Amino acid sequence: MDARVIGRRIAYWRERRRLTQAELGALMGRGRRSVQALELGERQADPRLSVLEESARALRIPLEWLLREGPETSSVDPVELEVIRAVLQRYDVITGCAEGSGRLDVAALRRRVAHGWDAFQAGAIGSLGRLVPDLITEATRAARHTGDDQLAAYRALSMALCLAEATAIKIGSGDVAYLAGHRAVIAAERSGAPVIMATAARHHADAMTHHGQPAAAAEFATAAAARLAPDLLRAGPEGLSTLGALYLKAAMAQATAAEQADSRRAAAATRAVPGLLDQADEYAEQLGDTGAHNALWSAFCAANVALYRLAAHVQLAEGAEGVDVALGMSKADVAGLPRERRAHRLVDLAHAYTLDGQREQAVTALLDAETEAREEVLRRPRTHQLVQDLGLLGVGRAESRLRALAGRCGLPG
Repeated sequence: MDARVIGRRIAYWRERRRLTQAELGALMGRGRRSVQALELGERQADPRLSVLEESARALRIPLEWLLREGPETSSVDPVELEVIRAVLQRYDVITGCAEGSGRLDVAALRRRVAHGWDAFQAGAIGSLGRLVPDLITEATRAARHTGDDQLAAYRALSMALCLAEATAIKIGSGDVAYLAGHRAVIAAERSGAPVIMATAARHHADAMTHHGQPAAAAEFATAAAARLAPDLLRAGPEGLSTLGALYLKAAMAQATAAEQADSRRAAAATRAVPGLLDQADEYAEQLGDTGAHNALWSAFCAANVALYRLAAHVQLAEGAEGVDVALGMSKADVAGLPRERRAHRLVDLAHAYTLDGQREQAVTALLDAETEAREEVLRRPRTHQLVQDLGLLGVGRAESRLRALAGRCGLPG
């Protein structure tokens, strides 16, 4: 590989680790000029493997991240995940007594939280590993203030914690998602805002599902919906969106519970799924074309309900039904979804095709998803597993395309 490409990757990871060239050099047992030359690709056409191993060790990344084909950027990596976990476990964050100099501008904090959610929905997950810990710390500090800003600060804190939960789900860390989701619910209750409470509840239900507690997650989501429904229905489009989204999470929790339960309980969970999705559809119909389909980044609308129907079919191993739902969505409806949702639909379609024995089409759907939102395919453990499964099952004429995709995912060919 070109030394300049490797050098850019070293510089990229050094900056993500917040190290200067001198500091990286010290960790490698070298000087700043040596690191500078390495990052510029000046030392030699093909850097010695021993030097790259030193770089990877100092940067705390696998060597293959410097060598594999693909972009220099990456999703949240294990080190950044541990930073998020560490922030969630800090005494001053748990107790809300985080100190800091100066009074925080809550309006500016809310704009930063919004920026993080916009990045999430655009599929730019890689930036969140650095942003989320600071947001949680700053919002915790801001929530210590008394007066008019305190409730707004709790709303920002809850949404920052929801962002941490959603990011952890993307990278397959159910325990970090559970920590963040639980804290988000507590902060939302302190905010006194029913829409924020419902948003935090749906995120925590999702975290519970991914943490191996889907039956409890379904109960949690439906209990939150029952408690908050009167206030949410009075809250207009935002309330309808968050209420409908709660039922979507309850439906996915039940579909997951059906997969994990014994036959009697599985049958009951499976029967519950369509009713929950139908309830969400009713709220989507009431919402109509209000322009509030993405209230608090819920992406709630009829098209997203269809996407959840697809996901539920996949979870229940109903491949043909999932394919029918995905292909029945109009191009206009799909185009109206955020990029992350559009890519998610394509990945779930690939899963449905695989279940239905249409494995060449599954590869095509994955490649389309990669075009839509690269990180949804190249960096997600769930998608990596599907790529590996397809390789074992065989994909006929799509084998070379799948092998190339596996390489871009950093998986063995």
